[in-house]
Amino acid sequence: MELKNYILDRKDEKPILIDVLNTSSKQHKPIIIFCHGYKGYKDWGAWHLMANYFDKAGYCFIKFNFSYNGGTMTQPIDFPDLKAFGENNYTQELSDLKDIIDWSVSKFENNPSVDHKNIILIGHSRGGGISLIKAEEDTRIKGLVSLASVSDYKSRFPKGEAFQQWKKSGVYYIENGRTKQKMPHYFQYYRDFVENEKRLTIKRAAKKLTIPHLIIHGENDTSVKLSESINLHQWHPKSQLEIIEKADHVFNTKQPWDKPEMSKELNLASNLIVGFLNSHFN
Repeated sequence: MELKNYILDRKDEKPILIDVLNTSSKQHKPIIIFCHGYKGYKDWGAWHLMANYFDKAGYCFIKFNFSYNGGTMTQPIDFPDLKAFGENNYTQELSDLKDIIDWSVSKFENNPSVDHKNIILIGHSRGGGISLIKAEEDTRIKGLVSLASVSDYKSRFPKGEAFQQWKKSGVYYIENGRTKQKMPHYFQYYRDFVENEKRLTIKRAAKKLTIPHLIIHGENDTSVKLSESINLHQWHPKSQLEIIEKADHVFNTKQPWDKPEMSKELNLASNLIVGFLNSHFN
């Protein structure tokens, strides 16, 4: 099976765009669900090459766009819907991920080539925090990989005068360094966090994890500091921490990525993940 830009329609919710790669002849393959990060999407950079890698390694690989990431069903690349981007929040992404897990189980429960009872989450950056929280609260998740993951959401909000201005105006903007778009965050983003702070505290979730957990971070990451992955490892001591030399936040890839192969650093990260997964799930 191979699906590209499959639309998952949902009642009273925005639809979700999904890709599935499940082409190898191997039977009872675990499912990997990949969660992109902040200002990201499923087709960013070299994620498609990483998907091919895991497919060839004998896994069913699913990637998707969070429903409020700023893309649309007809324009999934970049951010044509800035209003939706501004309306996104952490609990919305957790809800999206639950629906993707539900869909994956339903899609493959009668397919002998896929083991729908073995689901692994891979989360990059902000998606790493979402994946960790969901892995702790959903017993269907059997393994977790944190790629350059954040370890705290609260510290990322504006502070001081900037926070007061945000509260007063109801919106603050972040410039996208690549597209130069002024990307809005409406104040509901903060309000949603405060109302759900216990659930959204990554430290709490990490300390309660009992499943296999691989943490990978680049030593030259300037977007999310290496110390955040060290935090995750300290909170979940049975996890495995791997630091990739000379790797940045996106493992030395970029958007667009027109090369036929992954970067050396992303290839190394993928090798580490397959070794980790094979040791636990094959």
